[in-house]
Amino acid sequence: MNEFVVIGSLTALTRAQERPIPEEMLLSMEVDAWPEADPDRAFEIAKDFGLGSRFEQENGFYFDAVSPALPTLPDGWRERLVPRRLPGGALVKFVDPNDAAMAKLARGAGKDLHWIRAGLDASVLSIATLVYRFRETVFQDDDERERVRAVLRAEAERAGISM
Repeated sequence: MNEFVVIGSLTALTRAQERPIPEEMLLSMEVDAWPEADPDRAFEIAKDFGLGSRFEQENGFYFDAVSPALPTLPDGWRERLVPRRLPGGALVKFVDPNDAAMAKLARGAGKDLHWIRAGLDASVLSIATLVYRFRETVFQDDDERERVRAVLRAEAERAGISM
């Protein structure tokens, strides 16, 4: 088991070779992830590498167990995973940052909206892509869909794009 899927703030790292990543997008101390072949093992891994672990104390970041069933992601997200081989040999597959942004929009936390705005301002994220992926996303309910639509509409207007 040396292949992991990473979602969340650190997905912005996949754009680092293309453009500078704003600090606001890299402030997270958690690596939101799951083992690709056995997602249920994520919670087992978090016992040794999670919040409050010796690993966190020594490295300054920690493994935050996530289930692939948890985030709200657009259809086709698996085909857009961005693979990166780590020096230790593990293969990390990052969720595309625009797909991660859709999950953050669905969650709607203030820190997530701040991350999205920083990404849009730095062209790490694309409002046109987010608007398109919104159409490919199944939300929990109508309230979540409308909340995300309102945020996207405001961001699209700010960018001069009609939704």
